[in-house]
Amino acid sequence: MSKNMKATSAKPKKRSQFQETMRRLSKNRSAMLGLAIILVVILISVGASIFYDYDTQVIAQVGDRLVKPCWQHPFGTDELGRDIFTRVLYGARYSLSVSFVAVLVSLIIGVPLGAIAGFCGGVIENLIMRFNDILLALPSIFTAIAIVSALGKSTLNLMIAVGVCSICTFTQVTRSAVLTVRNNEYVEAARALGATNLHIIFQHILPNCLAPIIVQTTFRMGQAIISAASLSFLGLGIPLPAPEWGAMLSAGRNYLLGYSYMTMFPGLALLITVIAFNMVGDGLRDALDPKLKH
Repeated sequence: MSKNMKATSAKPKKRSQFQETMRRLSKNRSAMLGLAIILVVILISVGASIFYDYDTQVIAQVGDRLVKPCWQHPFGTDELGRDIFTRVLYGARYSLSVSFVAVLVSLIIGVPLGAIAGFCGGVIENLIMRFNDILLALPSIFTAIAIVSALGKSTLNLMIAVGVCSICTFTQVTRSAVLTVRNNEYVEAARALGATNLHIIFQHILPNCLAPIIVQTTFRMGQAIISAASLSFLGLGIPLPAPEWGAMLSAGRNYLLGYSYMTMFPGLALLITVIAFNMVGDGLRDALDPKLKH
């Protein structure tokens, strides 16, 4: 009898869904590497002003034009003598903030639209999805250019433009997820108890559709960084002289032959950050997939 009691007491507790997801994610080396890179970029964007005085590093070196990478200037200086290393560090703040707010905008609009379309069906679903199809038919970069051109160049308008381009994706992903769970027993039970449609959507359906939304959010963060950099490269992003990576690429393209470092280091920062978000997105997709056994 005592042996049975010891065996019962020694039985490990069942992991929660969050713990199981983190366990699977921790076994994915590429995802953990991507997560480490993202954390480093976040720390750089937050702590750049603590370790580096932007005004001193940039303005005080105006006389040192087009200095190649050296001990004093690890990434060299640009055509105005500004330290590229400092500007790349500060550029992380702009890229991350724009992508975060842009994805938040698309989440706030796209997720409710997709949930309503998937749950209600009929005419409401047709209206939402046909409008979604119209937006999808337009190239996202052209849509963003049109929005920025209409609203004017500013950081806020850049965030809105990039966010609007991601609404369609979240609408589709959320609708597909809702269609798979809207006829489950707990939804029917909530409806039988007299719960309103909005209560059912936000209290019972959406919490069970978070997995694909979380994965898509991670992917869209990287895509938003690219979109913001593309608009800044075209002169429609964050106004100069802000050290945004896309704007730095645009400024350095005129000096590619003799001073390629002006575009190499901002480009590497952009590339590494986007790849890191994609690596984490791939890892989350595998970790949140209940069909995979690890």
